[in-house]
Amino acid sequence: MQVTETLAEGLKREYAVTVPAADLAAKMNEKLEAARADFTMKGFRKGKAPAALMKKMFGKNLMGEVLQESVDDAMRSHFEETGDMPSQQPEIAIKNEDFDEGQDLELELKYERLPDIPEANLAQIKVEKLVAEVSDAEVDEAMGKLAENAQNFKPRKKGSKAKDGDQVTFDFVGTVDGEAFDGGSAEDFPLALGSGQFIPGFEEQLVGVKAGEEKNVEVTFPAEYQAEALAGKDAVFACTIKEVAEPAPAEIDDELAKKFGAEDLNALKEQMKERLESEYSQASRQVMKRNLLDALDDKVKFELPEGLVSAEAGQIAHQLWHEENPDVTDHNHEPVEPTEEHNTLAERRVRLGLLLADIGRKAEVEVTEGEVNQAIFQQAQQYPGQEKQFFDFMKSNEQAMQQLRAPIFEDKVVDYVLELAETTEKSVKKEDLEKAIEALDD
Repeated sequence: MQVTETLAEGLKREYAVTVPAADLAAKMNEKLEAARADFTMKGFRKGKAPAALMKKMFGKNLMGEVLQESVDDAMRSHFEETGDMPSQQPEIAIKNEDFDEGQDLELELKYERLPDIPEANLAQIKVEKLVAEVSDAEVDEAMGKLAENAQNFKPRKKGSKAKDGDQVTFDFVGTVDGEAFDGGSAEDFPLALGSGQFIPGFEEQLVGVKAGEEKNVEVTFPAEYQAEALAGKDAVFACTIKEVAEPAPAEIDDELAKKFGAEDLNALKEQMKERLESEYSQASRQVMKRNLLDALDDKVKFELPEGLVSAEAGQIAHQLWHEENPDVTDHNHEPVEPTEEHNTLAERRVRLGLLLADIGRKAEVEVTEGEVNQAIFQQAQQYPGQEKQFFDFMKSNEQAMQQLRAPIFEDKVVDYVLELAETTEKSVKKEDLEKAIEALDD
């Protein structure tokens, strides 16, 4: 195989590759002999069919395989010899489109290679870590919000009408065609109006009822109702209203704590403090990570593959366009041209992506199977009842798995760099930390 460099401009490379006809013929003969060994032809013993006849019968089909293998071998051999790593899928084309057996195969290979990443002195990087302490007042504030959101109700004044969001306690008996049905009755049932707990149309008819009132609620069961005997049927529920109660903040006491699984109020406050400390710590890490990436972006410069930057800018522009046009859910729209701002952001992302990948490779940072599985389990919780199907889908989809591994790998590399960098702590108030987080979106 003969390889001639025709372009070496920045990271761009182009080569003229010639695969000799003799090499192609050798590959063809190997394939014919392999096929011949198991081939049975009338008038000949197994494996003894004439080679010329085999070639006449299967030569055209086998030549397609020979050409594809020759192209693949040419690329693999070239990258092994040069040590180049293409930044994207290389372009390779057959130049002599009228190629026929007996001719040399002329190829053209084009790609952009990944750049050489300069060594970064990570110990010289300075990063500030914001530390916000959780005060007793902040714990009390969080406890107050927890009490507000707790599902608690107090009886309204006698004669008050139920409003949306109120809790109505009532007895009911449901009938279809005048006959009561299984599961259609209950006593002292508490129902929060607007919760969607009952079938559509039921809760709305209880808005305006008063304690002591009797009311017939007429509804139609959905056609897809789980109980087939009731699906699509008209029903009447005879309701006797016992109590109308309005939402009210829960008392901050041991009972509230037990409602949230804590032993007592002190234990709940301690849990709340730990949760806030975790939130502050995560926010601090977000700010510190951004500062670290800013420092790396400023400190380490190298040439970027134009193709990668262009593709990234296109993705950014397309994503932002859809965020600004949420009503468009498909991709049947005019092409979105990246702006200078998109290109600048793309350059940063590509530079940092290549740099972190290089640092991680040299430091032998790896993402374990356990870390990947944990990430899948966390995402699977968004699909109650379908966790196993989601897990199996992720495991069988290599692209999805790669998208899952990438942020885990990035965070592990960031942790590695932070261990080597010079980190100083700065005590701040919660409000300062919140402003720093908001500034990340600017």
